[in-house]
Amino acid sequence: MIDISPTKRAATVGFAGLLALPTPALAHGLFDAHFSERAPLFLTALLIAAAWLLYILGTRKVPTRRGEALWFHGAMLLVVLTVFGPIDEWAETSTSWHMTQHMLFMLVIAPMWALARPLPQWRGVTGAFAQPVWTAILRAGRYPTLLALLHGAVIWIWHTPKLYLLALDNLWWHAVEHACFLFTAWLFWWSVLRANPKQVPQALMAILITLMHTGLLGALLTFGTQSFYGAERDIQDQQLAGLIMWVPGGLVYLIGAGWITWRWLKRMWRRQQARAMT
Repeated sequence: MIDISPTKRAATVGFAGLLALPTPALAHGLFDAHFSERAPLFLTALLIAAAWLLYILGTRKVPTRRGEALWFHGAMLLVVLTVFGPIDEWAETSTSWHMTQHMLFMLVIAPMWALARPLPQWRGVTGAFAQPVWTAILRAGRYPTLLALLHGAVIWIWHTPKLYLLALDNLWWHAVEHACFLFTAWLFWWSVLRANPKQVPQALMAILITLMHTGLLGALLTFGTQSFYGAERDIQDQQLAGLIMWVPGGLVYLIGAGWITWRWLKRMWRRQQARAMT
């Protein structure tokens, strides 16, 4: 009898779930028009599949913990559902669904990637070819506050009316928008959730900065008296979008800050226990 590892089992379940989905849900928009018009969606699907496959291959060279593997496969499954599922279609006409999609990218998928720690597995497969990329990412993780500012700038820039509507009207810019949210959010969460004891104050400051400016953006959308993204969009739907960013979003950042503090206190307690035993 063949023994299947938890990592392979999780990957198998994820791929099986994708294949079991109806075609419109799995590949929303991929076959709705000519290939040239849907090229951004095909490219996105290719990049997601490549990242997932490289991770699976990497686990053969660099073993991973069961929990981290589950975090990664769960996050990748959510990426597929969020990008190609019905949410993406609903987001075209609904500001609140658009915000829900953004929150899934930045507050669910990105921290799941951070907890999964996929870099060792990717590095194990790519070797020296992509080493400059991994080195740059590792160095960036030393500066949580700067990454928080970068992520914050991306959030505000893409929520300006002009770029917001551009992303809705152009599939290439739509893909770039999603990539910006996912990549900068992943860097942000990775830098704060994996901060060493000396970086804990910076990590907490980074979360505080993000909590404040996203709360401000959410409040502007909530209390706005006119639609920021076109007269055809319902003002109440925009206000709901603001509440989604403001309340559930703020709660996630508070949970993240609490987890960082608990992890730091746990380390301090272990150190004190070790000193008491010597």
